[in-house]
Amino acid sequence: MAEDEAPNPFNNPLFAQFQRAMSAQGPLQWDVARQTALMAATEGVTEHNVDPQRRIAVESLANVARMHVAELTGLATPVAVPLDVVGRATWANLTLQAWKPYFDALAQAIGGTANNTATDTADTTADNTAASEADESDPMMAMLANVSKLIAPSMLGMSVGTLVGRLATNTFGQFDLPLPRDPHDRVVIVISNVDSFADEWSIPRDDMTMWALTHELVSHGVFGVAHVRQTVQQLVSQFAGGFRPNPGALSESISSLDISSGDPMKLLNSLLSDPTVLLGAQRSAAQERVAPILDAAIAGIVGYIDHYVDRVTARILGQASPIGEAVRRRRVAQSGDRVFVERLLGVDLTSEQVERAQQFIAGVLERAGDEGVALLLAKHGNLPTPSEIVAPGLWLARLETSN
Repeated sequence: MAEDEAPNPFNNPLFAQFQRAMSAQGPLQWDVARQTALMAATEGVTEHNVDPQRRIAVESLANVARMHVAELTGLATPVAVPLDVVGRATWANLTLQAWKPYFDALAQAIGGTANNTATDTADTTADNTAASEADESDPMMAMLANVSKLIAPSMLGMSVGTLVGRLATNTFGQFDLPLPRDPHDRVVIVISNVDSFADEWSIPRDDMTMWALTHELVSHGVFGVAHVRQTVQQLVSQFAGGFRPNPGALSESISSLDISSGDPMKLLNSLLSDPTVLLGAQRSAAQERVAPILDAAIAGIVGYIDHYVDRVTARILGQASPIGEAVRRRRVAQSGDRVFVERLLGVDLTSEQVERAQQFIAGVLERAGDEGVALLLAKHGNLPTPSEIVAPGLWLARLETSN
């Protein structure tokens, strides 16, 4: 070591031992995620149990919804599936468990332990080599890199926990985002959020509850079809696991900020709203390949769910119910937390995506009626491709040829 070169305090046995102890918890600290999610979901306030009378009333509405969903969709699972009327904290805990495989894939990718294609591995190796050479020439960067690796599992745990906890403050049930869940054995309603939305839009609470139950039951039935659930799980895991580690992303982005172009704090907040920058994740070529396939599959599923939710609620609540339009506005007016999750997991419900889903189902109905819509779930491989989601006739022609 040169005489004027400062010693690196991280190159000592004690730090190495501490680092090994931290890394033994894995690339994502789930204890931190759970604690953070609980705090964010309850906003630090003790959450009261759901009123028993309200729970009984919701169960009565669910029985009506189950009957109509089963009759109109032909999906068998909603008839028998149990209903849980829960608070925000319980929803957050259930969601962390259900989404754990997706976030584990993300954590392994960011930590550089995921299995990548040969091309992506070569690119990552080149990036890591360049970073290593830069670190050798800059001891301060080397120290920062060591610190970043050490705290990354905690940061990711806090990020995941915060996101899920904040989503818990306004979600209606399990399927506001169309992500499959395992175990797939229940329907969940966060009744306080349903009631708050109903009051905000001057909708009768029972009507709003009926809509939320119908959406949950149809969604549960769709993802109860094994090949549909497995297809989406595989695509989401591929997307989440396709990130490449880029530990220098945050420092590079901060150093490139032009504070003379506006309010520095607004610029920084805008930067930190991008999860790929905050978590040191860089999109890869593999993700660019899987993203349009995932988008098309999700659009087909969302179109199917919306179609049958509209049919069931029109039958029960009447055609004039304003709920469908109110909920669609809510869905496309996304919160920052929801966008954060969608960027990490690839399930991007933009207004364009929802419109594309509606147009696809409308085109199928025009050509083949409800029998054509039912083909979406009929067998593996029937979900639309990127070219078919904008051309329902092309999709129907493929299925006719393959059958």
